[in-house]
Amino acid sequence: MKRSPLLLLLWLALCFSSCTRQVVSTATPPAAVPSTNRVVIGAERLFTPEFLPLIQNKRIGLVTNHTGLLPDGRHLVDVLHERKDTKLTVLFGPEHGIRGDADTHVADGTDSKTGLPIVSLYGKVRKPTPEMLQNVDVLIFDIQDVGARFYTYIATMNHVLEAAAEQGKPYIILDRPNAIGGQYVDGPVGEKANEPVTGVAQLPVVHGMTVGELATMFNTERASRKLPQAQLTVVPMLHYKRQLWYDQTNLPWVKPSPNMLTLTTATVYPATCLLEGTNISEARGTLHPFERIAATWMDGEKLTQQLNSYGMAGVTFRPVAFVPDSVVDGIRIYPPKFVGQQCQGTEMVVTDRNAFESAKAGVYILHALQTLYPKKLEWRDSRMDKLWGTPEVRKSLQAGLSPQQILSQWEDQLAYFRNVRSKYLLY
Repeated sequence: MKRSPLLLLLWLALCFSSCTRQVVSTATPPAAVPSTNRVVIGAERLFTPEFLPLIQNKRIGLVTNHTGLLPDGRHLVDVLHERKDTKLTVLFGPEHGIRGDADTHVADGTDSKTGLPIVSLYGKVRKPTPEMLQNVDVLIFDIQDVGARFYTYIATMNHVLEAAAEQGKPYIILDRPNAIGGQYVDGPVGEKANEPVTGVAQLPVVHGMTVGELATMFNTERASRKLPQAQLTVVPMLHYKRQLWYDQTNLPWVKPSPNMLTLTTATVYPATCLLEGTNISEARGTLHPFERIAATWMDGEKLTQQLNSYGMAGVTFRPVAFVPDSVVDGIRIYPPKFVGQQCQGTEMVVTDRNAFESAKAGVYILHALQTLYPKKLEWRDSRMDKLWGTPEVRKSLQAGLSPQQILSQWEDQLAYFRNVRSKYLLY
């Protein structure tokens, strides 16, 4: 039977369309991302033609943990291990370990899935030694941070940067969002104010930067101290904007550490982690860590009233009671304060996260505790001073200064940091 010329043309067009669709589908790389409003993280872009040559046929040392996931649920460790054109040789683990299930110092080990050696960077050794990098041609960092200076992953990132600079190893940072947004910057810089910003000691409590931005700043500022600089590449995100909170990125939330359960936890963390420098419970050992403040001898009603009297923007307080446990969500917690005992206190309820100023809230909380419980409150001086980055806040509180007086002390330091920071923003 003869086909008409028109039918023949239609039939050929359909065949060509089908074949084209098949070819495009086959050629799509495993980490390809559809064009959506979702933020595209650096780990996805690593496998694009722009960045893949940096790791092809190279021995790779990967600094990561359980947050190093692609949005499809695959872990970067597995993706790199399975590829034929990359050779993953060693894993480096931060605080809480590669799988994120340790709440104390972490030992070396072996990854149960890939059989790769795991080197802990949160034990006696914090910076990779030349022996550790003997079989490494390029280093990669891929960990989700939360945006507070004392959250230890950025310190690990910088220790590895120092090693990369000193040992001549290329260093790739796969950028991820700042969980609590990239606009709010606050807190004292301390005794190292007005110095080149080469490490976490020169950061305020809330820095408002991504890990990629921090790495760029630390590495570039090293030149001012006449320190060697790393051969650094930041693989930036796509569709990321500074004003985005993590739940606005359309990326899945993976708790970055055992006590960082939700984005709400991360939001209040810069304020209440400071209680680690006291004998007051920050609700570790509960399902609301860092959202609650309590002790066995505390009057929750009085503390709530005192905190609400300050009129802090974007937050209110309400009385609460809880009993800390040693195991939360299946993970054994580093022994929490008052474990197994009934605690009374208050709960922070963030009503407007864009107005809430967590670093300032830390001062008000400590002031309230000092005002109500001057004899019960115990200061763990070295821990408190390390968290603030300076002893001045603690000393000022103990001397009876008002929160407003204390907050005014860090404005000049903060202005200097903001000026330096502005040079290194990628988004």
